[in-house]
Amino acid sequence: MALGLTRAAAADTAAKQMAECKNPLTSYVGGFFFVRTQLLCAAQSAHCIGILEKSSEVMALKLLVGLGNPGPEYEATRHNAGFWWIDAVARSSGVFLQPEKGFFGNVAKARIADQAVWLVEPMTFMNRSGQSVAALARFYRIEPQEILVVHDELDLLPGQVKLKKGGSHAGHNGLKDIQAQLGSADFWRLRIGVGHPGVKSEVINWVLKKPSREDIEAIEVASERAMSALHELVQGDMELAMRKIHNTAAGVKGPKVDKPSQS
Repeated sequence: MALGLTRAAAADTAAKQMAECKNPLTSYVGGFFFVRTQLLCAAQSAHCIGILEKSSEVMALKLLVGLGNPGPEYEATRHNAGFWWIDAVARSSGVFLQPEKGFFGNVAKARIADQAVWLVEPMTFMNRSGQSVAALARFYRIEPQEILVVHDELDLLPGQVKLKKGGSHAGHNGLKDIQAQLGSADFWRLRIGVGHPGVKSEVINWVLKKPSREDIEAIEVASERAMSALHELVQGDMELAMRKIHNTAAGVKGPKVDKPSQS
């Protein structure tokens, strides 16, 4: 057999592989060891090293985006949950969002966890949120994975909040436009649960209405829990941030998120 090796030769080759790549890849067939080539072993080792480097890489956030619609008539609606959260971040950081025509939104530069972070609330209406996000990201050379988008989430109940990276826009027009404008879905999302009306045809009316007092209180608790992980989010420690955000135990709270007006 052209590929067959004697036991002695196989053992010698395996020993060399063990020394060089720590992972000799051998199989035993019909009394013979078949030793895969050093090239395959080297490729696998390089792949493993790449995975380790990728997993250990920390990407700090440079841009926090809250989604919503401008104007007092939308201020207290479910669709503006992202605005509520960014407003709380601005207050806790001692900064004020100011209109920036070039970025099509209200913008502030904050210092969080000893890092410079941009805050933005697009003033383009929800369906064109990407115009604002992409303009700021391009100007400051911010990569998609350095962006956190905070938005209302129909698939989560009030009181629930989840952190995730990438994925589909799931019909959310703000996320859809951001994904299109950035040319990537590889940004972080903080999904604040607002519940679902139960009927698809009622979704638009649902998100453009004010939540009940009970739901507002639940959303506030969830948002404060997410605020407790603000430093970890900005620093890129997403594993710890997720543990804090997804922990529904009592007492896990951050800075207060003001309730939307019921008037």
